[in-house]
Amino acid sequence: MAKATRQAFGEALLKLAPAFPGMVVLDADLSKSTMTAAFAKQYPERHFEFGIAEHNMLGAAAGLAFCGKIPVVASFACFLATRLETIRVSIAYSRANVKMAGTHAGLGIGEDGATQMGLEDVAALRALPGIAIVQPADEAETLQAVEWMLGHEGPVYLRLTRQKLADVHGSDYRFRLGVADPVYEPAPAEARLQASVFATGGTVGPAVDAARALAQKGFRVRVMNCATLAPFDDEAVALASEQSQRIVTVEDHNLVGGLGSAACEALASRGKACPVLRLGAREFGESGTAEELYRKHGLSADCIAEACIRNLGA
Repeated sequence: MAKATRQAFGEALLKLAPAFPGMVVLDADLSKSTMTAAFAKQYPERHFEFGIAEHNMLGAAAGLAFCGKIPVVASFACFLATRLETIRVSIAYSRANVKMAGTHAGLGIGEDGATQMGLEDVAALRALPGIAIVQPADEAETLQAVEWMLGHEGPVYLRLTRQKLADVHGSDYRFRLGVADPVYEPAPAEARLQASVFATGGTVGPAVDAARALAQKGFRVRVMNCATLAPFDDEAVALASEQSQRIVTVEDHNLVGGLGSAACEALASRGKACPVLRLGAREFGESGTAEELYRKHGLSADCIAEACIRNLGA
């Protein structure tokens, strides 16, 4: 069932609260949007409302972590990443056990427009050592990622969507940090691929739709879900470069510093030569529906399909 990953995140906090009694949740006047309001209602003694004071909230989270708590900080992705100085010193440098949940990520926030869109958050946080960056693609992955996050010792950034995402994983899926997992594999397995698509978060569903549409036309395209953006699965990209005519990366994020950059870095570090076509935001966002913005910025299924087979004969 299609569900926004921010909603799955809120439900996971409630479900896991008894198993992690040290978990506390911190908000900055957005609990209804980040889906932590239900947790606050059921566990008022474990919820802290800071108002519109994200710097203070992040600093307090670090202090709570050093007191033995498991603080979960929730706000829009853009409002967390722009408080980079506090994250850098109080959380990353200090290796504080703080879990940051950035909701409403990317163009998918839609009508709220450019000032509310977190399009640079992954790039900013990838530059900081020691922060695990996870962006789940559906409800099942979100539930498992939240459980992993709460049990992990160290800072984590969880990137979540406002828009609903279709299920891409089956009941046998198991989240593993740093591992890209195949969500669509064309047949026959031994034949060379026209493209390997690496997608993350809200773009995984459209990538799968694109691959299925291309299969009807005789093209073989594999889709890999990159739920972990740091540490990144360099080996998966290197292997894809040997099996594919090209690699296509798709992300609801600026082209600089995100998934596409990570893939190119992986190829360069391993001396692999393979054309890479990166799809993502090249400008600040704008107001519109998530579907309209994905199409305009090249993230819709038809845009991904066209990118997979463009100029293959050249």
